[in-house]
Amino acid sequence: QVQLAESGGGSVQAGGSLRLSCATSKSTYCMGWFRQVSGKEREGVAGISIAGGITFYGDSVKGRFTISRDNAKKMMYLQMNSLKPEDTAMYYCAARSSCPRFSLDEHEYNFWGQGTQVTVSS
Repeated sequence: QVQLAESGGGSVQAGGSLRLSCATSKSTYCMGWFRQVSGKEREGVAGISIAGGITFYGDSVKGRFTISRDNAKKMMYLQMNSLKPEDTAMYYCAARSSCPRFSLDEHEYNFWGQGTQVTVSS
């Protein structure tokens, strides 16, 4: 089992930045960030390998968001720059015990945090 807890969400104007954090009870899992707008499917935002050397992103956030992790602190981060109103969503961190390939498919992630709300106003 892995416990995950997000923080850092809030309200920001378009063009601004936010940094989300995810505290994890274990640092030996591949991890990722997802987001969901009420009534819509969950969207994969970014993923990161166990050691942090491999990262991958959803097309809508490439070049604006950066995922990272600090295994010594058991933390994962999502730096979000140039935010747009369409980035407004509940953001979740997730972990998966098996990571044979790079994936932002939510069904491949076993463990989830409670989420943190990000609201971007125009």
